[in-house]
Amino acid sequence: QVQLVESGGDLVQPGGSLRLSCVASGLSFSTYAMKWYRQAPGKERELVAGITIPGGSTNYADPVKGRFTISRDNARNTMFLQMNSLKPEDTAVYYCNAERITRANLQVNYWGQGTQVTVSS
Repeated sequence: QVQLVESGGDLVQPGGSLRLSCVASGLSFSTYAMKWYRQAPGKERELVAGITIPGGSTNYADPVKGRFTISRDNARNTMFLQMNSLKPEDTAVYYCNAERITRANLQVNYWGQGTQVTVSS
């Protein structure tokens, strides 16, 4: 059974930092591209950052460029999101996603349950 478990969400003041973690089990972690998404109240889920395999190339949504850093530790089946200079508009539920394309060209996706990040004074 595949599980993605996020942690690290919290209430933080504007300008503060948080580090989110996503621990994966039940899958071959190093074969999956990993992504962070977020969903704010009343808004659609949006891609925040992604990290590929095997080289670990990264990409970021424009609103978080220069403030967020995505990374992965394949030995620990864990992905991270370091979030600095947080803004109120970063408030959302943050979701971990694992994705790969099978040999039959089928897309396989798994999601975590989400962790709440609230940026407020």
